[in-house]
Amino acid sequence: MNEILVVVDMQKDFIDGALGTPEAQAILPGVVAYTQGFEGRVVFTRDTHTEDYMNTQEGSRLPVPHCIQGTPGWQLAPALQAIADEKGCPVFDKPTFGSTALAHWLAAEQAKAPIDRVVLVGLCTDICVISNALCIKAALPEVPVAVVAGCCAGVTPASHANALEAMKMCQVDVL
Repeated sequence: MNEILVVVDMQKDFIDGALGTPEAQAILPGVVAYTQGFEGRVVFTRDTHTEDYMNTQEGSRLPVPHCIQGTPGWQLAPALQAIADEKGCPVFDKPTFGSTALAHWLAAEQAKAPIDRVVLVGLCTDICVISNALCIKAALPEVPVAVVAGCCAGVTPASHANALEAMKMCQVDVL
């Protein structure tokens, strides 16, 4: 099978940094194990902001500087960075919730060899995971897209559950 795993924004600032949560910390071991055991290709996204974050629309709505490029909070969790390095995984730095570059890359990969499924794990279910899932569905409407619920966490448990329900309505399989 030609499956691709997208590990979304498993960065220090979302795990135990500026926007970290106990739920994000709790899923880290499962995300690492799932990623290590995944038999297909693995790619990562990394939320990426610049020093002028507070002057952006996102900064005005979420006034917590985070994932500033080059800072410790921007880095992937060390165990996941080790997997990315070991496997030579692509990492998509994205200044927005959903990565259009990732969607274009997946479409190009699909043109080379049909993708059987794209699976997503990571943070935050209710912002970047759902945004990337829907970008992927838009780019590859006939490719099954799935999210591993136990390897995702939202801003709150309630918003995590709401995002999973919304993805189900958009024909994203929740595993």
